[in-house]
Amino acid sequence: MDELKNALPSEGSLVCAQKRKLPEESMVRYRRNLLLTLGFCLLLADALNWSWGMGNTVTVFAWYLLLALAVGREELFRRRESRVLLGVNLALASTFALTSNPLFRWWNFLALAALVPLHAVSGLGSRPWWDPRMLLERCGLFFQGMFGNLWACFAAAVPEGRKTEKRDSRTLTIVLGLCGAVALVSFLIPVLVSADALFAASMERLNWKFQFRMLHFGDLFQRMFWALVLTPFVFSLLYAMAHPKRLCPPEEKRILQVDALGFVLALAAVDGLYLAFLAVQSAGLFGGPGYVESLGVSYAEWARSGFFQMVGVTVLNLSLTLASLCLSRREGRAWTALRWLCGLLAGESLILLASAAWKMTLYVSAYGLSFKRVMTYWGMLMMALFLLMGLWKAQKPDFRFCKWAFPVALAGWLLINCVPVDYLVAKNQVDRYLRGESPVVSVQYLLYGLSYDTISQLERLDREPLVSGYTGDPHWRQGETLAEALRGRRLDAQWECENWRTWSLSACLAAGRIQP
Repeated sequence: MDELKNALPSEGSLVCAQKRKLPEESMVRYRRNLLLTLGFCLLLADALNWSWGMGNTVTVFAWYLLLALAVGREELFRRRESRVLLGVNLALASTFALTSNPLFRWWNFLALAALVPLHAVSGLGSRPWWDPRMLLERCGLFFQGMFGNLWACFAAAVPEGRKTEKRDSRTLTIVLGLCGAVALVSFLIPVLVSADALFAASMERLNWKFQFRMLHFGDLFQRMFWALVLTPFVFSLLYAMAHPKRLCPPEEKRILQVDALGFVLALAAVDGLYLAFLAVQSAGLFGGPGYVESLGVSYAEWARSGFFQMVGVTVLNLSLTLASLCLSRREGRAWTALRWLCGLLAGESLILLASAAWKMTLYVSAYGLSFKRVMTYWGMLMMALFLLMGLWKAQKPDFRFCKWAFPVALAGWLLINCVPVDYLVAKNQVDRYLRGESPVVSVQYLLYGLSYDTISQLERLDREPLVSGYTGDPHWRQGETLAEALRGRRLDAQWECENWRTWSLSACLAAGRIQP
């Protein structure tokens, strides 16, 4: 008996083996979630292969519906952090169905690609959301969740019944056969289409006639193939979130701190340099064009340049301020001097931002608004808020910068998404041309570089003798009138509105000739 007892695996091995089995009483729920995961992955594979539009919005909303069913609504709404991130992600997802600016869509896509995984594993980590180190921790938890429970998908798909039961014994064969059929058909259809023109013409006729009318028959199998590939990983992530193994709080190691004297010397040199720079700027500002031109510099050239560089150095100044306050030992006169120098640097950076805003305003008064210039104004405003936080941290060293900077950054990004930037840019350019302040209107930039929101403003120039500031644009055909270009752009908007994946409110308004 002792030999048989010793031959058995240890208790830890038995526990580990039991973790590879799904509880029988929850098998129905697991299979339901597996089917829903497959449907979501099919939607995800479909959305990633189409242009921007409401398909992206539906995909994000479908993910959170699946997450609520798999994890539970209580887990999603239990913590304030989770509620805020849920609202932010849903708001960003909604922009794909509302606006049509390509840059905003790219930036929002990248933001969602970072925020959705962070939100998904927010309940598993041990570090608080305002700790910058939580980014690395949650990134590791996300990949661990995707790859650490791949067995759960197969355990839910293949029941563990007796081999004598015919129904249970064939389940694995059916699943593998269907997966193999989809993989082979999705691979062979493009090959056969390229091999025979008659078969290709026949395949073109096999389009869905209802809500999927723009999805070809061959594309459907490719979407199904990628959905089958993604399903085990997504289901593994859902299983990890439904069975959280929260990390123990890590042992807080003392941050390496050095003598503040080194930072004091560096900050003193930087502050002195900025004082000299601001003195020269003030001389040019109050001395007028005569003083500037006496130094061999054109006043227009001096006033309308350098704002991007000054915005850039404020980022360096803020980083230097935060690093000095966090890495210095809080003792002695050097620490007191450091806090004063950090406050001085933050104040000088705010003056630099004000100077950059003044120069940008002069540039806009001469050349008008553009998308890049509006976003520069927004960047300067956000940078000013961050510098004020840095100034407050210099006065109150225990102030947690990231705890306020993260929400302010998210709120600022949501706010700029609510501003009709393209419409304002087009209105400014058209008004300047009609008032005679500018002899040029960049028609190609406004019509093709921005969203459909510019069409209503460009219609005001239909009978004006326009001179375009852009040449060689592939969209702008030789001899094409503005009316023809606007008609073609509205046809593009109408084409996007015909499919739910690419539908957006901006395109719908442009296609229906409704003023935004």
